[in-house]
Amino acid sequence: MQKVVLVTGASAGIGKATALELIRAGHIVYGAARRVPRMAGLRDAGGHVLELDARRPEDLERVIATVVGEQGRLDVLVNNAGTVLHGAAEDIPLDLARDQFEVNVFAPARLIQLALPHMRERGSGTIVNVSSVGGEIALPLGCWYYAGKHALEAYSDSLRMEVEPFGIDVVIIQPGIIRTEFEDRTAQELREISGGTAYGAMAEAMAVRAEAQLGEDTQGSAPGVVAATIREAVEADRPETRYAVGWLADKLLELNRTLPDREFDKLATSAMQ
Repeated sequence: MQKVVLVTGASAGIGKATALELIRAGHIVYGAARRVPRMAGLRDAGGHVLELDARRPEDLERVIATVVGEQGRLDVLVNNAGTVLHGAAEDIPLDLARDQFEVNVFAPARLIQLALPHMRERGSGTIVNVSSVGGEIALPLGCWYYAGKHALEAYSDSLRMEVEPFGIDVVIIQPGIIRTEFEDRTAQELREISGGTAYGAMAEAMAVRAEAQLGEDTQGSAPGVVAATIREAVEADRPETRYAVGWLADKLLELNRTLPDREFDKLATSAMQ
C-alpha cells in the first residue's frame, strides 16, 4: 500500500537514505531539511523537497500543512532531524544545551502534535522517532545528546499508549554506530568546549579517537541499513515498538542492560584513559 511519508533531516545520512529507500519502494515521500540544495537527489528520484529549520515553529507548521494540503493525508512521520554536542557537562553552556533539546526533542514533539489530528481522523498512521542506542546508554562528554535521546524514548513510550486506541503506531529506531557526517565536528567541539578545562585530557583522548574514525573505511554500518529497517517498520501491519539496528547496537544495549553500572562505566571510559 502506497503511503504518504514525511522524513525530516533528509539532506544527509540516515534521513536521506530513508527518503530514497521509501521512494524506491513506491511511497510518496517528502524530505525536509535546512540544506535544500543537498536534497536535489531526492527530487530527481521522484520525491518532494521542503525547507525545514527545526528551530522555527512556523517551519514545523508549514511542512505538515504542505504535505496534508497536497496529498490530503499524512500516513507516516519519520522524525530523524537531530544534532549532537560534545563536551563535559560542567563546560557546556546551557544555551547550547537548550538548543539541542529544541532540535532533538521539542521539534519532533511539535511535529507529532501537528500530525496526530490528521492521523486520528483517518484511524491510522505511523510515527517513527529515530533515537539511538544512546536512548538507553550514556557515554562521557555527550550528556545533553544522551539526555535528549532518553527523553525522546520516554516521550515515545508514553505517546504509544495514548495513540494506540486510534490505530496509530509509535516506533523507536535505535541505530548503533553508523557511518555518517553526523560526528564530523566531534573533535573540534571537544577541544573548543573542554580542551582547556579540568576535563581536557579526557576530551583530547576522545578527540583523537574521533579523528581516527573518520572516513569511508572506518567501522560502522552504512545509513542504508537503518533506512531498510525504517522501511520495514513503515510497511509492517503491526511494527515492533523498538528496532536496534547497525554495528554494535544489540551488543551495546545488552552490555548496558546486564552489566552493573560501574562495570559499564569502566568499559565506556577505557578508551579515554
